[in-house]
Amino acid sequence: MDFIIAGVVCIVLLLILMSIGMQIGLAFLLGGFVVCVYLLGLDSSISLLGQASYYSIATPTWTAIPLFILMGAFASNGGLARRAYDGVHALARKLPGSLMVATCFSCAVFGAVSGSTIATTAIFGKMALPEMNRLGYNKSLSVGVIASAGTFASMIPPSMMLIIYALFTQQSIGKLFAAGIIPGILTAFIYAALIVILVKRNPSLAPNKKIEPEDDNPKSRAREVFQMWPVASIAFIVLGGLYSGVFTPTESAAAGAIVSLGFAWYLKTFTKLGDVTNSMREAANVTAMLFLINVGALFYSRVLAVSGLPSEVTMMLLTADVSPFMILLGVMAIMFFLGMIMVPVGIYALTLPIVFPILVKLGYDPIWFGIITMKLTEIGAITPPVGLNVFAIKGAIPKNMKVTIEQVYKGCVPFIMCDLVVLALLVAFPSIALWLPGILMN
Repeated sequence: MDFIIAGVVCIVLLLILMSIGMQIGLAFLLGGFVVCVYLLGLDSSISLLGQASYYSIATPTWTAIPLFILMGAFASNGGLARRAYDGVHALARKLPGSLMVATCFSCAVFGAVSGSTIATTAIFGKMALPEMNRLGYNKSLSVGVIASAGTFASMIPPSMMLIIYALFTQQSIGKLFAAGIIPGILTAFIYAALIVILVKRNPSLAPNKKIEPEDDNPKSRAREVFQMWPVASIAFIVLGGLYSGVFTPTESAAAGAIVSLGFAWYLKTFTKLGDVTNSMREAANVTAMLFLINVGALFYSRVLAVSGLPSEVTMMLLTADVSPFMILLGVMAIMFFLGMIMVPVGIYALTLPIVFPILVKLGYDPIWFGIITMKLTEIGAITPPVGLNVFAIKGAIPKNMKVTIEQVYKGCVPFIMCDLVVLALLVAFPSIALWLPGILMN
């Protein structure tokens, strides 16, 4: 068995291990290690595993991940999601389907301080879903909009997945963050427009019951909107500090975590030391799980590189009589399919070592392709059979509200169509993603 065949076996072995239910980080480590032992021997394999475990993550950039996770934990447990929701709802109150529109935009706002799609989905599922159910909103569409809008956290910075993409491809985190802003906001507006159109055509989806408070007037609405100032302040400090050159990505994450903690104390949502330690414990658990996956994925990608399979496929496609655009569509189709059965980090480890060099040599911008992968990741999070956000919202649904997993997927379908429209726009007009980083980073 030569090196190329060993690379193919490495991929097949990973898929088999994942199909039998092995934790994805362990599947990467075991699948890569078995093939590495065959190619390099036991001693060299242990050495390569040690290098991947240490040198791959012993960089300041990796420190940003647990700090952004900690910032998100402080923000979510500190009540900032509720402030974002109430503030956006005050603006959207007069629109058809106002609670769904508010949920859509508040997920986008909270994504600027969360970075986690699953956390955003679970929080707004517990917060917005009971109110929509009380007012008689369509159950399927209600859970669909929360699961779909929760994916904004993977596009709108600070995004964990953009950081991981940057580490796999050695791209600028600052440029990727800037590139995700306009596509994320654009998706939120398209979602909101779809909701308004659907409710106008079928008012039974969101009954026009009275949801305005007794003192609904411009002054009270302005007061509710002003409640979002902590969220806006954190986003301004993190992103403003990063793009002004005051902070590195790691320093901006640390500043965001400190400011989020400060706001939680100031707003009296954190009243005792246990509130802080619980958030830190939650962030530590997520970080440990994510780092195991990342170390395994990086080791696995190194084993693939040793096999020579990525470079062989690159040369084969570059010399084939196939247009660059068709190659791009093929890559997107593969990632779209994998998004239905794998978590995003697994997709990156399996595909980026092979497809990234191909697309860069074909002239595609690596920052733009990062946003394309994020959009495919968003779609994968709400498509069967492994839609992570779908399972997150299913776990957040109150027990008295009976919604099947099929109803959740059905509610996500209109928003998947919206994502596909945005994806087509990004492919047709790369400047949607590249204009802002070109301005900010130059």
